[in-house]
Amino acid sequence: MDTFSQLARFGLFDARVPRYTSYPTAPHFADAVTPEHFTDWVRSIPPGSAISLYVHVPFCRRLCWFCACRTQGTQSDAPVRAYVEVLKAEIALLRANLPQGIHLSRLHWGGGTPTLMSADLIRDLSRAIFDLAPLGPGAEFSVEIDPGEIDGPRLDALAAAGMNRASIGVQDFDPEIQQTIGRDQSYDITRAAAEAIRARGVNSLNADILYGLPHQTGPRIADSVQKLLSLSPDRVALYGYAHVPWMARRQTMIPTDALPTPQERLELFDVARQLFTWDGYKEVGIDHFARPQDGLAIAQGSGRLRRNFQGYTDDRADVLIGLGASSISRFPQGYAQNASATSAYTRAIRDGAHATARGHALSPEDRLRGRLIEALMCDFHIDRAEILRNHAVTPDRLQALLSAVAEAFPGMVSLSAQGLTIPPHARPLTRVIARALDAYDMAKTGHSPAV
Repeated sequence: MDTFSQLARFGLFDARVPRYTSYPTAPHFADAVTPEHFTDWVRSIPPGSAISLYVHVPFCRRLCWFCACRTQGTQSDAPVRAYVEVLKAEIALLRANLPQGIHLSRLHWGGGTPTLMSADLIRDLSRAIFDLAPLGPGAEFSVEIDPGEIDGPRLDALAAAGMNRASIGVQDFDPEIQQTIGRDQSYDITRAAAEAIRARGVNSLNADILYGLPHQTGPRIADSVQKLLSLSPDRVALYGYAHVPWMARRQTMIPTDALPTPQERLELFDVARQLFTWDGYKEVGIDHFARPQDGLAIAQGSGRLRRNFQGYTDDRADVLIGLGASSISRFPQGYAQNASATSAYTRAIRDGAHATARGHALSPEDRLRGRLIEALMCDFHIDRAEILRNHAVTPDRLQALLSAVAEAFPGMVSLSAQGLTIPPHARPLTRVIARALDAYDMAKTGHSPAV
C-alpha cells in the first residue's frame, strides 16, 4: 500500500480535527472560569517574572471572506479610538493586580488589523503597555501588518515603540483567487510594505500563506510561493484554509465547488513545502518554515519549540495574558477568555471588572495530555523520560497511553523505550494522531480539515 493510500486509510482526507493551539481546545471552555479566577491567577504570578502579552484589535476596513477570526468592519476611526480607551482601562485593571517587577518576553498585536490604528493611537497604546511592563532582554514585539492599511507615519510609530518583528498576511497572490476570497492585495503593495518595514530597521519578517483556497492549483500556489520567497521572510506559516461557514458566515461568499478536494489540498501543501525547503527553510512543526538562524528553527533543533494561540513559538514564558475582546489568557492554572463581543467586553471593563467570560481550569490529566499533544505537534516525538519527570503519571499508565496510540496507527508511529515517534512519511497525520490523546468529546465541536 502506497503512502497516499495509508494516509487515506487513517482518515487524513475525512477527519476534522483541532489545530491544538491549546488543550483542551477553546470549544470546551465554559463559564465556570470567572473574572475572580483571572484576578487570582494574575496575582499568583511570581514577582520579577517574564510574561507574554497579546493585544487583540478586532477592527478591519474590509472583511475578507475567507477569514474566520473575530473581526468587525469600520470605515470610521471613532470605534477604534473608543476601543483603545477601553484597552487602556483594561491595562489599568491589570496593573492593579500584577506583581512587581514583571517584564515582557513577547508582545504581539493581532486582529483584525492593528495597523488600522493611527500613529497617535499606536503611541498612546504602546505607552500604556510599557507603563504596565517593559520589554525584557531579548524580547520580541511583533505586529500583524496589512500591506493595504499601513503608511510611513504608522510604521514610524511602531518602530519607535520597539516593534522588532512584523507579520504580513499574504494568503495568495493570484488575482482570481484574491477576488474569490475578498482579499485584494497585489504583490507590488506587499513588496512595498516589506521594504518599508525593513527600511525602519525591523529585520525580522513573518508571512502567512494559505493552501486549499478556491481555484488554487499547483502552478498557482508555486507562483505565489516564489513571489513570497523574493521578499525573503524569516519565517512562514503555511496554513490550510478552513472552510467553516457555520462559524464564519462571510465564508458563504466563497463558492464551495471551487475548493480543492482533500487530496488536492495535500498536493498543494507539498508543492509549497518543497519550494520552501529547496530555498533553505527548515520545516518547523506541521505548517511553519523558518530560516536556519530564526528563533523558531533554533527552538525546534534544541527541543524548545512550544505551541500557543499564535501557532508555534520559541517563547518560554509560563503566562500569556490576552487583552481585548475575545482574547485568551494562559496561566499554569488554566485558560481565561474575554467576552467575544466587543460590546460585552467594553461593558465589563467600563464597569470596572475584567471581561473574563469563559475558560478552563486545568486538571493534572489536562496537563499530562496537553503536554503529550504539544510534544507531537512540535517535535513529532514524545520523550518518555521527560513526561515521567514532569508529570504525575506512572510508567504503566504512560505506557498504556502510548501503546493505545501505536495500536490505533500501525505503521504510522513507532514505539520504543525512549517514547513514541511519528516518522516523516506519517507527519501529515500528526493532528489526527494527536486527537487519539484527546479525552474530550469532539462530537459537539467543529474543527478544520486534517489536511
